[in-house]
Amino acid sequence: MGNTVRFGISLDEKLLESFDQLIEQKSYMNRSEAIRDLIRASLVEERLGSENQQAVGTVTLVYNHHVRDLSDKLTDHQHSHHHQIISALHIHLDAHNCLEVLVVRGKVREIKKIAHELISVKGVKHGRLVMTTTGDDL
Repeated sequence: MGNTVRFGISLDEKLLESFDQLIEQKSYMNRSEAIRDLIRASLVEERLGSENQQAVGTVTLVYNHHVRDLSDKLTDHQHSHHHQIISALHIHLDAHNCLEVLVVRGKVREIKKIAHELISVKGVKHGRLVMTTTGDDL
């Protein structure tokens, strides 16, 4: 981390009031911490726009494990991407439904491809991909 630089910004009073309410809701200690997080989030979002950027992410799936061959299909997909899927968590939500969270690492385009393959398997009730930076570039 480099030297801390102070700078001033001008905001509309209503915008600042709304921002201060958000800061309080999210339990930030001060405006500077909140602004740093907003800047980092924008930088990460911008970098994830590059398909060749290295990233990490989670693929979250909810499915009924009684659907014929669904568990096997999901496992086969995971095994075919064993280099990118670095961890998996499987939770039994009830007698029928499971939650699976996969941690993936690789290029943005690879992660998206894996997520789309898994989410689109017939029988998956809901799926979501969340990506972020590896942290190397922040």
